[in-house]
Amino acid sequence: MTLQKNGPNTAGSDEPVNEVKKLRSRHVTMITLGGIIGASLFVGSGNIIRNVGPAAIISYLLGGLLVFLAMRMLGEMAAARPSIGSFMEYARVGLGDWAGYLVGWLYWYFWVGVLAYEAVLGGETMTGWFPFLPSWTWSMVLLLIFIATNAISVRTFGEVEFWLASIKVAAITVFLVAGTLFALGLWPGAEMSVSNLWDHGGFAPNGISVALTGVAIVIFSYFGTEIAVMAAAESEDPAKGVRQATSTIIWRILLFFVGAVTVIAAVVPWDELPEPTSVATAPFTYVFSLLGLPGASMIMQLVIFTAVISVLNSGLYSASRMLAALGDRGYAPRAVTVRNKRNVPIVALFASTIGGVAATIVNFAAPESGVFDFIMNSAGLVALFVYVFIAVTQMRLRMKMTPEQVDGLKLKMWLFPWLNILLIVGVIAIFVVMLTTDSGRTQVWTSLIATGALVLFWPIARRSVAVKKAAQAAAID
Repeated sequence: MTLQKNGPNTAGSDEPVNEVKKLRSRHVTMITLGGIIGASLFVGSGNIIRNVGPAAIISYLLGGLLVFLAMRMLGEMAAARPSIGSFMEYARVGLGDWAGYLVGWLYWYFWVGVLAYEAVLGGETMTGWFPFLPSWTWSMVLLLIFIATNAISVRTFGEVEFWLASIKVAAITVFLVAGTLFALGLWPGAEMSVSNLWDHGGFAPNGISVALTGVAIVIFSYFGTEIAVMAAAESEDPAKGVRQATSTIIWRILLFFVGAVTVIAAVVPWDELPEPTSVATAPFTYVFSLLGLPGASMIMQLVIFTAVISVLNSGLYSASRMLAALGDRGYAPRAVTVRNKRNVPIVALFASTIGGVAATIVNFAAPESGVFDFIMNSAGLVALFVYVFIAVTQMRLRMKMTPEQVDGLKLKMWLFPWLNILLIVGVIAIFVVMLTTDSGRTQVWTSLIATGALVLFWPIARRSVAVKKAAQAAAID
């Protein structure tokens, strides 16, 4: 295997681009969908509806609006300057090295936690099907499979993700069509049940304020859409890929998330929806069983398992690219910039699994230690931190532009800077809401501890950046 350092266009790298097979438009499109469709929709939506009632639709709409605004801001920056480091690189340019360092490491840490969670969940699922191996062994097998998938090439990653995402999209499409027919009384043996949206205590039986509280939970279901912007930088037409991903994401959010929640609430009275303690009682499974579809539980187990391994695949991609981008800028050890002949950051790829492997082992060897729970909770606020960084960075970069440069933008944020301010205020509101619940406070404090630890290491990274800049200046002279 041929290795090299400082690959193409990574976090603004000036190194030459290797002739490697890049992602196609269809890959970027499905990666966008794959990043937001997971167990949080298939299973977690049941808890939201049970707590909020049909007004969960509002929770998902408001959460989707905040994500859409962040994606549009990110899209403006990415269309003008596609970069695999994505918002980390833009934060560096707009706010300084400290911002690039902090947001990049936070994002990588988030995916380490996600990889740990998905590896554990995937391992438990596999053991349920094939009990001859313990779940921790299956977790390791899944990690190795997707390390190999990512290590071959970015095209291989994209192709695998395309088909995994296609399965999820197909399942949701069938769910939406069949569920809508059922709710309208057009399904065999069904009666119109749309009134479930306002019967049983009204549209917001627990009050509209609870629906607003629900936004703090659903916002994390959407985190992952930014993967498309990172992937677009490795596509055949980066600017086009970014424009497509950021311009159409709102419709996908409305269709898949808001549409699915609306169908569930219309088909099943919110106060009769089973608690989603397993795949068998997940809302999607329950609705499919009402439709009379045979093997609904097994079908949804397969679909949710597909969602799990899809997140493993895309999570390894995101984490490895961000870690390599951090190394390219001097924020991480130079070793993580090593790439194979197909320009895959191979060292960063393996390093990104360390957290997943460690958390998996700890979860099974010492489940009462609390280490696994800390990793998961401390990554909870990363989505909010990233959205604020995106909003502030885009404001800063736009203010630095001349009127001619603004007019020349291929993708432009609307109502600047008022929508930026709206996004920041929305994030602050979610933060406040999280402080009102026990689980929310746990996520806030553990996330702040993890962030504080990163801040403590900034002086070391700053010296590394200074050395790198001095070496570059000497090379130019």
